[in-house]
Formats: sequence, C-alpha cells, structure tokens
Amino acid sequence: MLFAFFGLAATAQNVQLHYDLGKAMYDDLDGRPTVTTTFEMFKPDKWGSTFMFTDIDYYKDGVAGAYWEISREFALSKNKQWAAHVEYDGGATSIKHTAIASRFQHAFLVGAAWNWASKDFSKTLSLQAMYKYYFKGMGRGAFNGFQLTGVWGDTFANGLCTFSGFVDLWYDKDVNGKLILLSEPQFWFNLNTLKGMKDVNLSVGTEVEISNNFVFNNVGANNKFYVIPTLACKWTF
Repeated sequence: MLFAFFGLAATAQNVQLHYDLGKAMYDDLDGRPTVTTTFEMFKPDKWGSTFMFTDIDYYKDGVAGAYWEISREFALSKNKQWAAHVEYDGGATSIKHTAIASRFQHAFLVGAAWNWASKDFSKTLSLQAMYKYYFKGMGRGAFNGFQLTGVWGDTFANGLCTFSGFVDLWYDKDVNGKLILLSEPQFWFNLNTLKGMKDVNLSVGTEVEISNNFVFNNVGANNKFYVIPTLACKWTF
C-alpha cells in the first residue's frame, strides 16, 4: 500500500477519509467496516527517503482494526533514481458479526527500487522488486516470499485532477495460485486549484480497491476477486 509522493516534500503529508461501498455491493462482505481513515507521510533527504502510512477502519461502535507500513529507501545513484528499499508491514483487524479477529502476519521486505519523475514532479513512477519474509504468527509458520510493486502519480488539467495509486503482487503459500493481487487506484479533484480556494487543500474523489485472494469475507476466507470503490476526501498539509 505505497503512493507516489517522492520529490514533493512540502505537500507529502495528508489525511484521507473513505466511505467504503463493499458492504453494499457484496452479500459476503456485510461485516466489512464502512469507514477508513488514512494518514500518509513522505520525507525525502540527502540519503534517500522515508514513507509511511496508517489505515484505521471503523464500525459504528468503534475501531475495527489498523494497518501500518513504513519503508526507507537509500539512494544508490546521485539522482536517486536507483535505491535500496527496506520495509515493514503489520496490523490487526476483525470481521464483525462472525467473531473473526486476526492480526496481519508481520512481514519484512528488502529489495531494489527504480524511481522516475517528470521535471515538475506532476508525473511519477516507482517500480520495486523485493524479497519478503513473513514472521511466525496467526497460526502460520515463518516463510519466504517475494513482492513486486508499482506506484504511480499523474496530476493534470492545470493541477485540478490527480490520478495515483499502486499495484502489489506477492507470494503467499496458503492462497489459491500462491499469489495475492492488490491495487488501489485513486482519482482526486484538487479544490485548491479553483478560483478563490487557493488555501483550501481539500481534494474529493474516489479510491477503487481491486484485489484477488486478499479481502476476507464473513466466513474468514480470502479466495475471491473483488472491486470495491469508496467515496473519499483528502486534506493535504
């Protein structure tokens, strides 16, 4: 779960609010939380960059779970186009009405990244290839795997619109086909580009979660393909 913010230090921190439509679209997801908040931070420096985000899901009566990723890149070239990448992923979640509660199995990733940006940073692309190690937990033993990640960002129409997102493909020994696919493209209208709204750093739009073997349904299985949109807003600091 990474977003293309490298090179945009002044505007890289943001908070998002998403209303998830999965519960309304799929009968086997009626225990899925409908509200998610996301905090993202990106910080470049002379050695590379640090990125992290936290997702928190909510039921009407409180928090349903949280997920956290933090990654660090160490530049291997002067223009930071090539970098060594290290990352930690982990969290906890529950599925209401079925008494299913679990933790995300902790994972450590290390590999290489190739980063590209246009001169004005309106277009960005990052490709990552990583070794992934799952620590023992959630009733499963430790095991080795891999993850391929693509991250993109494109701001156009004089800054009014942004199309961004990521796609992850990783190995998991216990799912159908041994692979999990997750992509979350986002589309935003940036209101601070409108006349008289320069200081209103609010964006409105949507995120579409496209996944296979990732989403857990009401009976605790993650063996299906889902396309789940959200209604969303974002404040950029």
